[in-house]
Amino acid sequence: MVRCAIIALLFICAVNAFAQNVLENESKFYKISTVPVPDSIMLEVGGLAFTDDDKLGVATRRGEIWVIDDPYQKRSRTPRYSLFASGLHEPLWLAYKKGAFYTTQRSELTKMSDSNGDGLADLFQTVYSWPISGNYHEYSYGPLILPNGEMLVTLNLSWVGRGESLTKWRGWMLKITEDGKMTPFATGMRSPAAFGLNAYGDIFVAENQGDWIGSGRITHLNAGDFAGHPAGLKWASEPGSPIDLERSSFTDSIGIMYDYAMGKPHFKVPSIWFPHTVMGISTSAIVSMDSEEAGPFKGQLLVGDQGHSKIMRAFLEKVNGQYQGACFPFREGFASGILRMAWGSDHSLFVGMTSRGWASTGKELFGLQRLIFPEQFPLEIKAMRITTTGFELEFTKPIDKAVAGATENYKMTGFTYSYHKKYGSPVINSGNCHVEKAEISEDGTKVKLTVNGLRAGYIHELKIANLATPKGEKLLHPEAYYTINSFPEGTSHTHHAMAHSQAPASATGCGTDPTKSIHEQPSEWKTGADVTINMATKPGLKFDKEILEVKAGSKVKLVFDNNDDMLHNLVVITPGKGEEVGQLAMDMGLNGTNAGYIPDTKSVLFHTCLIQPETSQTIYFTAPKPGDYPFICSFPGHSFVMKGVMKVR
Repeated sequence: MVRCAIIALLFICAVNAFAQNVLENESKFYKISTVPVPDSIMLEVGGLAFTDDDKLGVATRRGEIWVIDDPYQKRSRTPRYSLFASGLHEPLWLAYKKGAFYTTQRSELTKMSDSNGDGLADLFQTVYSWPISGNYHEYSYGPLILPNGEMLVTLNLSWVGRGESLTKWRGWMLKITEDGKMTPFATGMRSPAAFGLNAYGDIFVAENQGDWIGSGRITHLNAGDFAGHPAGLKWASEPGSPIDLERSSFTDSIGIMYDYAMGKPHFKVPSIWFPHTVMGISTSAIVSMDSEEAGPFKGQLLVGDQGHSKIMRAFLEKVNGQYQGACFPFREGFASGILRMAWGSDHSLFVGMTSRGWASTGKELFGLQRLIFPEQFPLEIKAMRITTTGFELEFTKPIDKAVAGATENYKMTGFTYSYHKKYGSPVINSGNCHVEKAEISEDGTKVKLTVNGLRAGYIHELKIANLATPKGEKLLHPEAYYTINSFPEGTSHTHHAMAHSQAPASATGCGTDPTKSIHEQPSEWKTGADVTINMATKPGLKFDKEILEVKAGSKVKLVFDNNDDMLHNLVVITPGKGEEVGQLAMDMGLNGTNAGYIPDTKSVLFHTCLIQPETSQTIYFTAPKPGDYPFICSFPGHSFVMKGVMKVR
């Protein structure tokens, strides 16, 4: 037992120490170059598309389309910007085809042309339109232009305390032809802000956490598929609908999505889950790496994340005819929240960003940057494939065989999410998977792991310690998350015999110390509270009050009304420790949701639980000694902007 504890401690220390240097090491291989933006332009990027003459079109959330000449900065350090169009209704995509730009506004797919060649759009044509209710959450995305010239768009659900389809086709993906013919393609989406094609032309759509959506994910869609959120089924009986599921068959809490989908044709479970706050919090862009410049990763996908200002990598494989695979970290450190990505002709990746109203770890309000790929790639997990006995890991370089053969260097945990009407989900049914054997290939580029405890419908976290090349180059990203939807024929896995409990009872979503979150008025407060503070939210990830004033020793009743459309908490912190606690919450990993993203630290004084949208909670506490006490929402990424100060006098 002592030996196992020491090994586990060494494993954790090795992983944590390595993680501190990841961002610095990433920058040695994947260079980020900033494209200058004139001070007069608010380039809140909603879409990116290159023209036939290699100029970069940029749609902005402010309703403009700019064209950038020489975005690569080959001729000048300052690219030339020209305004092509303005007055659009929040375009969140951009495409280019045969001399014209295409974008989705809130209520239509629009084609924009410059008929007289003066550089300004003078012809705006509605290709296809759809109704809107005026709900703020009715974003529209696309078009993604398919190889045959047809176009795909997706329509966000409205938000009314839950995701709802207030007008026709909200929550759907639609296929539209150039002459305006629309065919409903698929539904089951909540906020499908990103979708793209893999190297084989298959369609993948990204989702963000929300009601019915436990965590971010990408899902492979064919015509007639259903991706999990039931609100769009309101229109399943309309002419042209390829879906025959009924909204009434979905109760508020179903269990596990994988189990419920079994036996239901065209009910698509996620191809890859991106564990919430561990890999990202808001998937935002999908591009395929199809060029030789992608090196060992050619044919894989890159997936952006708006909240964490980073790019992740996805390896996909087909098992028994359906896609599944693993996601990996790739590159952090972008200036703002990533919303769109586009390949340049030099095979660098242009990254368009915005953060207004959508907090991000990148501190800038917006930005445009380029990711430049190296000639020599780092040591990485190139691929993670499921086998009949576990997994095969393939690396970008030969590895030290002695280290790679030690099973104590591999730790694996399986877990999943609840499928329910509530917003998000804690990690549930977590269980360790035992790595019994690690066999190294003759050339040192592959490791075959024999693993017990794998389960279909679960995400499997792999963490690796100490792995390096014979020359000492360390593994750049020592973690992976593989989603199992199917086992290969002839598998020896005994997953059906596995039984793991739900999250432990102590993981209530409300921290670990109940004395810091008192929900009933203390019995000794015979005359009640001295002061009642009513808190709520306002647009832009803000508390509606940023300054609170109370007297030292006063009895405080604080009512937090989460009138927003996402999860929030309110955490009061010791003076000077606001940023530190926010970072600790970011670092909580898989168990963060179960603890309400309340770090176990003396710096946290009082807090609400992590509460659902459109709900409220009351806490009671006695004001501490005089000083300025920061308060934040500690949900990962929110603390950068959702904060204030409680002044105690």
